[in-house]
Amino acid sequence: MTASRTSAPGGWCVSNEIWGLTRETAMTKRVFETIVVALGAGFAAAFAAIVMPPLIETGDLIGALAAGFVNPYSTGYSLDAIFCGLILISWIIYERSALGVRHGWIAIPICLFPGVAVAFAAYLVIRSRQA
Repeated sequence: MTASRTSAPGGWCVSNEIWGLTRETAMTKRVFETIVVALGAGFAAAFAAIVMPPLIETGDLIGALAAGFVNPYSTGYSLDAIFCGLILISWIIYERSALGVRHGWIAIPICLFPGVAVAFAAYLVIRSRQA
């Protein structure tokens, strides 16, 4: 893979020639949205299959939240998700005022349930449909 100097911000990019991409073969908006929706739905399905049965069985929401912090590794992953959610929320609020993105607020409560992956997917689709 080679990089070339461009006039783009930052000045460097990977040449599309390496990947065999042209304007005609690059990812379309429809393909992008399909992939993002599929990944968001995949996470939601995995969350429902893995997390919901024990949560329904015990009914212990606090215990379920605390389980993400039982050791240093799970704490790291949990903090990553929490901070990604906070960054996404900041981005949504910023783009609302800076770019006039409408309906992005819908993704904010989705950060809490089922999670940041679904919220991020939803926001990207909302945003791409306004571009």
